[in-house]
Amino acid sequence: MKTVFFDVQPYEENFLKTAAKQNFEAVFINSPLDENCVISENISNAEILSIFITSTLSENVLKKFPKLRFILTRSVGYSHIDTKYCKEHEIYIFNTPHYGDYTVAEYTFAILLYTARRIGKAQNDVKINDIMMNDYTGVELFNKTIGVIGAGSIGKNVLDIAKGFRMNTLAYDIYQSGDYNYCTLDELFKNSDIISINAPLTKDNYHLINKETISKMKDGVIIVNVARGEIIDTEALFEALLNKKVSYAALDVIECEEILCTENQKCMGLENIKETCLEKFYINQKLLNLPNVTITPHMAYNTKEAIERILYMTKENLLSCLNFDTMTGAKNLVLL
Repeated sequence: MKTVFFDVQPYEENFLKTAAKQNFEAVFINSPLDENCVISENISNAEILSIFITSTLSENVLKKFPKLRFILTRSVGYSHIDTKYCKEHEIYIFNTPHYGDYTVAEYTFAILLYTARRIGKAQNDVKINDIMMNDYTGVELFNKTIGVIGAGSIGKNVLDIAKGFRMNTLAYDIYQSGDYNYCTLDELFKNSDIISINAPLTKDNYHLINKETISKMKDGVIIVNVARGEIIDTEALFEALLNKKVSYAALDVIECEEILCTENQKCMGLENIKETCLEKFYINQKLLNLPNVTITPHMAYNTKEAIERILYMTKENLLSCLNFDTMTGAKNLVLL
């Protein structure tokens, strides 16, 4: 089966070449797949596409692959794929669930502590020999209330880790399971000192954090987002940071984050930026310069262990594609 792997890093390629050695005609491309890509005849007949979150599979992109049967996203989320088009054209999507349940939860606290304890500024000041201890006064986590939006596998681990810091916990999720302190969203907004977003992006939670919902939060709330940037209205967050309604923001994801990409230089050109992202680009640049904001490049997943899980599940998903027509069910298949 003709398989094209996009977004392939050097450390992934050797493993994926071995995984696809038999029964697959594999092509490896380092850059993401999006509407700016030129699709050559060599890859347009692909039956399988394997991508990462830096790719965007819109309808226009998917139309360029008339023989496409399967998409293997090396991520949990699949909001970067036009699922409506896939459903209409019987294109099946496989993801890699649970690979980062602990990795991402740990990173939630890494970026939270880094931001709330002013570690970045302190480190930079040490390097330039300009230490001002008053500038590094932070906030401790002990006895604070953390509200987790999205109490799935990652969110539950965040709540469990929070108990180790002796924090109070609140949880919101449409589907409730386990012994966690569930509440309504309004209750979570009202009572949380720290709000951690650990939910997948859906049509229902786009801009869930907006001017109205921020107004319901405690003054000086800390917001952490390691999920998807589009869950937060960037402009509303920026205004709240300026007026100190939000004291700190720790963001591993932002709206239109592909604009900040450096590995795929094409995404830096204005001609390749979506019109809807131009305003976000301007505000994101301002966010980067605020002293009470930390932004990292969507790296919460990035540990050796999590990457290994992604690769092994991708291998598993390849085999599922090969045997798909004779299988009664397929592990990691996304039900659209």
